[in-house]
Amino acid sequence: MALPGAFAQYKNNRVLTASPAELTLMLYEGAIKFCNIAMMAIDSKDVQKAYTNIVKAEKIIEYLRATLDMRYPVAQDFEKIYTYLSKRLIEANVKKDKAILEEVHMHLNSVRDTWKEVMRINRES
Repeated sequence: MALPGAFAQYKNNRVLTASPAELTLMLYEGAIKFCNIAMMAIDSKDVQKAYTNIVKAEKIIEYLRATLDMRYPVAQDFEKIYTYLSKRLIEANVKKDKAILEEVHMHLNSVRDTWKEVMRINRES
């Protein structure tokens, strides 16, 4: 059946045609997804799966941090947020602590929702 290939092609096209703002949103959503998977893995005592998905979330946060344009004052605020989230993800991974992941997840949702609102406002202006 061609559906899995078609879905992969759709996802690839979505990334290739996305604006920088949409790509950032996709990164936030990816980090949220990996936190969710890691929390479920911790619940099921799957240490390797938890580790792997926390690292994926860490890499997304590292990428977001590395791509900040520090010429803008708001970038310094994001730098602080990303630094904090990175530290907490490392701690969550060492301890396999679901509560820390829930905190990171909450912050990521908040940042993602704010980002979506900024995108909406920019589309309307």
